[in-house]
Amino acid sequence: MTVPSNVPFIPNSRLPDPRIEILDDRALALRLLSGTVEQLASGFYWAEGPQWFGDGRYLLFSDIPNNRILRWDDCSGALSEFRNPSNHANGLARDHLGRLLACEHLTRRVTRTEYDGRITVLADAFDGKRLNSPNDIVCQQHGAGRGAVWFTDPPFGILGWWEGEPATPELPHGVYRIDPASGKLAMVLDDLQGSNGLAFNPDESVMYVVESRATPHRKIWAYDVVTTAKGAKLKNKRLYVDAGGPGAYDGIAVDVQGNVWCGFGSGGAPGADLEALDGVRVYDRDGRPLAQVHLPERCANLCFGGRHRNRLFMAASHSLYALYVNVRGAA
Repeated sequence: MTVPSNVPFIPNSRLPDPRIEILDDRALALRLLSGTVEQLASGFYWAEGPQWFGDGRYLLFSDIPNNRILRWDDCSGALSEFRNPSNHANGLARDHLGRLLACEHLTRRVTRTEYDGRITVLADAFDGKRLNSPNDIVCQQHGAGRGAVWFTDPPFGILGWWEGEPATPELPHGVYRIDPASGKLAMVLDDLQGSNGLAFNPDESVMYVVESRATPHRKIWAYDVVTTAKGAKLKNKRLYVDAGGPGAYDGIAVDVQGNVWCGFGSGGAPGADLEALDGVRVYDRDGRPLAQVHLPERCANLCFGGRHRNRLFMAASHSLYALYVNVRGAA
């Protein structure tokens, strides 16, 4: 089951690429003068959750309604199916040992793929109640929390037959942490509406969480990450950025300078200028806008990859895009 894309894409021959809009002169240092937006593949129903595998030089990403995880090969440019069915997988990540982590809507669980291909269930319930539909996921790589898995759990995958199956939510739109030593699941946030993308700052002392159903505008919150022998907590909640107007955030990624790169698009407000909103919005560590990467489709999620982690991969509605930039993604 595929869908032919009706979004025309013509690579820009003019340099610098006019699709990269500079909102602050500091963003000039992030842009490569010869870097242009590329469309790597198209024909998906809803592309999500890109994750780079540098040891194999390939990218995995989800096509949620088509119930599959796809693999794009960096050496050949070939596109193939990595997993079908995928249980309507959404967000993907790698743990501290390089294993694939996946948020599955249909089974309402978080899984890990072992080196031999076996599937281990890391979480599917909390306090005796089923998870909603795990959405986005990240693993701590450093310090005392190394190996801890964090994920968001809004009900988007149980709202209908498109990205899973209809069901009644049993839990809040939570943010969870799986302890690396005990495997115990803890709810660290329960007060967000539509918890969605999440990411750490470069030293993992701060976590950013997207509230994609916040009113009147979509928001990204910042929290201090406090890790102890008994687990971890998110403290000192503060507003990182407010989308304002009709804009909406989805997945996010952070570079080594602490800038936050956000999947961006229309939140569905009538009269919104879709062409101006769709793409990737970039903010500095203080939440000030730096740049916008304009795409012909709304961007759902993104990640850094490539040999030097300076290639931005963008899963955007029906297509997969890429852009070389002059900054590296946080390791």
